Formats: sequence, C-alpha cells, structure tokens
Amino acid sequence: MEFERVLQCALEVVDIRSALRRDPTGRAARRLRDLALEATEEIASAAADEYRDYLAARETRDAREAAEGGLWPVLAVLTPVVAAVAAAVLLLIGYGARLAEVATGFATSVVTAGWVLALTAAVTACIGLWALLRTALRQREGTSECREPAGGTDVDRARERWRQALLERGLLPYLRSHLVADA
Repeated sequence: MEFERVLQCALEVVDIRSALRRDPTGRAARRLRDLALEATEEIASAAADEYRDYLAARETRDAREAAEGGLWPVLAVLTPVVAAVAAAVLLLIGYGARLAEVATGFATSVVTAGWVLALTAAVTACIGLWALLRTALRQREGTSECREPAGGTDVDRARERWRQALLERGLLPYLRSHLVADA
C-alpha cells in the first residue's frame, strides 16, 4: 500500500505527468502503473537500506510500546465486554428474582449491581472508541501527501527517508526509462 502511494506521487511528478498527458486515452498511465507494480521488488531494491532502517525503527517502537502498554490495551478491550456480560447476567437474575417474588432485598441489590455494570460497560466502551478514533486520526494525518512533514518520531523520519529513496532512486528512474522506451 505504501509502495502504491509513493508510485502515485511519482506519477504526479511534472515531467512524468506531462509525458503521460500526451496520451489522451490514459492507457499509457495505466500501463506504466501496472509495469511498476509488477516490478515492485526490483524497484524497491533501490531503497533496501532505508527500508531496513525503517523496519528496525518500527520494531523498536513496537517493542517499546508493548513494554509500556502492558495491561491497558487488554483492559480497554475486555472491560466493556466483561461488564456488559456481567450486567446482563445480574439483571436477568435480579429481575427473575423479582418476578418470582423471592428474596426481594437480594433482587434489588442484584438489579442495582447490574445497572452499575451496564453503566460501566457503556462508559468504558465510549472511552475505548474515543481512543481508537484518536489513534486512527493520528495515523491518518499526512498520509495523503506525497511528502510528509519533517520531524515526528524516529519511525516517521525513517519512513520518510525510505519513501524519498524509493521515489528518487527507484520509482522515478524506472518510470522515466519506460517513458523513454515508449517514445
């Protein structure tokens, strides 16, 4: 997917875009894109060192996040589920006891506990969805641009170096050589 984004950026470079506009049918652009996708490994080898650096930075970050994350991600997923199931069970038992008119004090306590757990499930589900949305938006920032802003984390910088190497040493020379061959 990332390769295709960089390929799209390469196809938008001025000289390549100008050459492709000479074909009014648009077949040349599709053909060139298909050729590049078929030669992904060959093209990507031009930026292999930068890609290894990017993978290493990503693995380091993931290991650090796994060590730092610990129990929170597990709790974020399990708390709403467990609370909802427990709430359903307690509410069924409590309302069942009320209908049977058995142990009224017990039934009231169980129903109250069920509603507290239902509220807990709703609140923790909302918090989990908010965290998921925030993470997704953070991940999406800058991905539509051909060039991402400088700075960011080590992973962002390594990824940008890889993308630039892929573009400049891999895709652009490949696309230009195939444009010349077609002319």
